[in-house]
Amino acid sequence: MTLARYACDPAQSRGRRYPESAAPTRTEFQRDRDRIVHSTAFRRLVYKTQVFLNHEGDLFRTRLTHSLEVAQLARSIARALHLNEDLVEAIALAHDLGHTPFGHAGQDALDDCMAGKGGFEHNLQSLRVVDELEERYPSFNGLNLTFETREGILKHCSRVNAQQLEAAEPNGVGRRFLDRSQPSLEAQLCNLADEIAYNAHDIDDGVRSGLITIEQLGEVPLFEQYRWATAREFPDLQGRRLLYESIRRMLSAQVYDVIDCTRAAIDTQAPGTADQARASKALVNFSAAMREQSAALKRFLLHNLYRHPQVMTTTGQAKQVVRELFSAYLEDPSRMPADFTSRADLPRAVADYIAGMTDRFAAREHERVTGRKLIA
Repeated sequence: MTLARYACDPAQSRGRRYPESAAPTRTEFQRDRDRIVHSTAFRRLVYKTQVFLNHEGDLFRTRLTHSLEVAQLARSIARALHLNEDLVEAIALAHDLGHTPFGHAGQDALDDCMAGKGGFEHNLQSLRVVDELEERYPSFNGLNLTFETREGILKHCSRVNAQQLEAAEPNGVGRRFLDRSQPSLEAQLCNLADEIAYNAHDIDDGVRSGLITIEQLGEVPLFEQYRWATAREFPDLQGRRLLYESIRRMLSAQVYDVIDCTRAAIDTQAPGTADQARASKALVNFSAAMREQSAALKRFLLHNLYRHPQVMTTTGQAKQVVRELFSAYLEDPSRMPADFTSRADLPRAVADYIAGMTDRFAAREHERVTGRKLIA
């Protein structure tokens, strides 16, 4: 496929932190994707929570299946916009590598534990994983990914952390958070594909769990219009087939909306290069109407699924596991592997160790350390 003039061209990449010879059969972004897929952190995602803890059901999404769904959506949109599909796939597959066990509950607990010690941001941790924590190569830490992939992984970043990144890597991945420029269009696309994916699959998992119903979703215009259209076309359709077809149509509508809205924005701004696209306002967007409908869906999921009493119970237990593990390791670092205890910044080493855990390993480790079983 011919790349658009404003797409990221691997031949024009800003390169890697440690120079390497080009691969004979793969572009730089294809190499990034392959390194991510073969990483330890990527394999761990299969046992990390999306919304429901890994042991609560075999068919609920995990961080791994979520990442695959984001990659599929992002590639489909990238193809229509003539953006670099390999780059969006690499970003999508890596964007959650730094997520803690137990989803956002684990992240929030670890951030509380690290208060006054640098805090914890899962996007920054994903960058830390690919820059420092993976141990696969003889000459450097991390995966030594290209600037463009690393830029896309760092979706959010506080100003304090951006300043630290800029000091260590001038004009690097932290710079845009200081000068308020945009990342590449491929990175912008992955940000939006992430949102589209989790809104859709959280509906599916929420209904599967029994915590929300299709009837409740009738108050969400973005879903209900496609459920109604599906029921009108297939009046005998019920249950999971009705749900799946409604979600499929909802996803398609969002994808086409992004494509149409982004094409219009690109036509207006007319960026001639990837860097000119970075210098423009955000170009990959929903239309105003779709943005509002997506926001309404997120509000519904927040109040009816993420804050459901059953979810909140496991959330509270998960936070307690993380807090107590952090305290235990800080008090007695010898409970961790030696390569973590030898680091100068002990709190950050503890955070790295816990963030890398899967749900089930964290639960077992908590039981080993405390003698109490909080999560079955």
